[in-house]
Amino acid sequence: SLRQKLQADGARKAPDIGALMVERWSQIVSNLMTSFESRIVLDLLTPGQKGGFFEAVIRGNKLGNFDVLYDSRGYEQLVAGQITEHNGVTWWDTWTSFPSHSYRGLPPPKPEEEILSYRIDASLDSSLMMRCMTRVHIRATAESRNLLAFDLSGQMRATSVKVDGVPAEAYERDSVRNGLVQNSGNELLLVIPATPLEPGSEHDVEIAHEGRVVREAGHDVYFVSARGTWYPGRGLQFATYDVTYRYPNSFDLVAAGKVTEDRMEGDVHITRRVPAGRVRLLGFNLGKYLRKSIERNGITVEAVANRQVEDALRPRAAEPLPAIPDLARARRRVPPGVSTEADKVTPPPAPSPAGQLTRIAEEVEDAAAFYRGKFGDPPIRHIEVSPVPGRFGQGFAGMIYLPTVNYLIPDSGTGKDQGFFRDLLVAHEVAHQWWGNIVTSGSYHHEWLMEALANYSAVMYMETKIGARASEIALESYRKALFERGPDGETAESEGPVVQGRRLEGSNNPNASSAVMYGKGSWVIHMLRRRMGDEQFLKMLGELRHRYEWKALDTEAFRTLCAEYLPPGSADPKLENFFDQWVYGTGVPTLKLTFSVKGKPGAYRLTGTVTQSDVPDDFSIGVPVEIQKGRGKSVVQQVRTGSDPVAFTVNVSSPTAKAVLDPGWSVLRR
Repeated sequence: SLRQKLQADGARKAPDIGALMVERWSQIVSNLMTSFESRIVLDLLTPGQKGGFFEAVIRGNKLGNFDVLYDSRGYEQLVAGQITEHNGVTWWDTWTSFPSHSYRGLPPPKPEEEILSYRIDASLDSSLMMRCMTRVHIRATAESRNLLAFDLSGQMRATSVKVDGVPAEAYERDSVRNGLVQNSGNELLLVIPATPLEPGSEHDVEIAHEGRVVREAGHDVYFVSARGTWYPGRGLQFATYDVTYRYPNSFDLVAAGKVTEDRMEGDVHITRRVPAGRVRLLGFNLGKYLRKSIERNGITVEAVANRQVEDALRPRAAEPLPAIPDLARARRRVPPGVSTEADKVTPPPAPSPAGQLTRIAEEVEDAAAFYRGKFGDPPIRHIEVSPVPGRFGQGFAGMIYLPTVNYLIPDSGTGKDQGFFRDLLVAHEVAHQWWGNIVTSGSYHHEWLMEALANYSAVMYMETKIGARASEIALESYRKALFERGPDGETAESEGPVVQGRRLEGSNNPNASSAVMYGKGSWVIHMLRRRMGDEQFLKMLGELRHRYEWKALDTEAFRTLCAEYLPPGSADPKLENFFDQWVYGTGVPTLKLTFSVKGKPGAYRLTGTVTQSDVPDDFSIGVPVEIQKGRGKSVVQQVRTGSDPVAFTVNVSSPTAKAVLDPGWSVLRR
């Protein structure tokens, strides 16, 4: 132990120094202990738990205070980073995160218990206090023999707990620091049953909890601030739901699931919703809405709009309409690169969110029909659409949240890019019905797949509306976003590879996570499409949905699947080099093509050179060069770049032959 090591080195007890240390450090130690108290209790009450938990806050003259953390229950056990503040926002900057030696090669840890179903009775009163009785049907494991662990929004508090009808103890403490490190903002709720639970046995856990998760943004605009954690859960598991909502009859409700009961008791409206099948997250919203319903080919879209706009969007004199957000700080649910053209758009004196309600409903319906034709049925055929204040959007199974500003951009009189990204945002969230709510990702390393697939699916949908120009508009916007510099002067792309996901979100470059996961991720999917060809690419997406339905997809499994759909004889047939460069690495090259044509009639030769710069010497990619040989004939020459200029030669029939570098937008470059 540390104590034994110190004693062996000749250290001696010094009561006077001890007293000084207590005076100086006791408050700090107490604060740290409070931040991780529930996590430590979780280990103490789990017999046989290996590894444990260690947290050190170290102060350095150069780096200031920083954290070093070991958590045996973590997806990656070793983490080092720093809590910082920038422009009034608190950030957790991850310096490094990786599995410990004893856990490498092992599958990631599973949730302590298996969640099978939910029955929730949620009541909201006129003061916006929500009181819930959540009944969770679980299957116990060896890890949950003595206690059950749940994540719950910090805006909620458990008031009582029962297991199989027998009162149990609930242990819950503020975990502000832990929430920052884990990038969750949630609290850890521990349920301690009166008697141990046998592994494999099933039990009903009844948790009463209350809090203020419904907020008002002004002018009768309301929103649920803890959309995915207003009820206790653990690990985003698929489960069935049966939810009854009770709320003042002055409100309207939107929620996922089929309405099985809808009635009034005095001034209380009671609505029961039962989603079909299993879902990972259950969303709802409350407000005072206008509605538009569309039903086509078995899919129903119910879109609502607030009757007024929230305070933040009420125009002041000469104030422009806010742009659709890129969502760097909104849980990574909206594609980045939203055009700044919105800064030039002035809203009408009294914007009406309902003015675009029909358009939004039709857009959701059209996008859902497009994806259904490509990927199969959505998880829930009744999709509700609700506005939320702020700069974000989210797509849960059967429930889509769109930013209010999306309702305020008319079709006429706006910049073309602004209208394009408005529609792309809608299509992106609809695509999450498939990518995220049918096929999922198991950890933050693979979360980019869900966002990039949803984003690129939206690009393909936009191609049906405006043609191939859609991909050019989107990809160029994403390309530019990758090279935006943060406060430290570094570009967003250089902050890290796409597999680092949310770790890239920090004070150095707040937009890096969004730009890389959505933007570079979309480029990765696009480059794979170009390698496969459209027909094989669509077949791959269809197989992806079929093969990983209700399962977690990781990056290596995706690489393997994509390799199955490459044309015969493809270079890099396993896509290992491609993924090493674009997925597991960083760097975007600058490419330059020069060429000349020499010879005589019947013997002309085009000689070209591709030069690569702005990347490390070991960076190498295949770049298509189209050789326009003359008389309408052309061929494509694949050139693999390297640290030195790469030359190629092609026989051509005319001295006017030309070479064009990557005419089909097949490679991401500066």
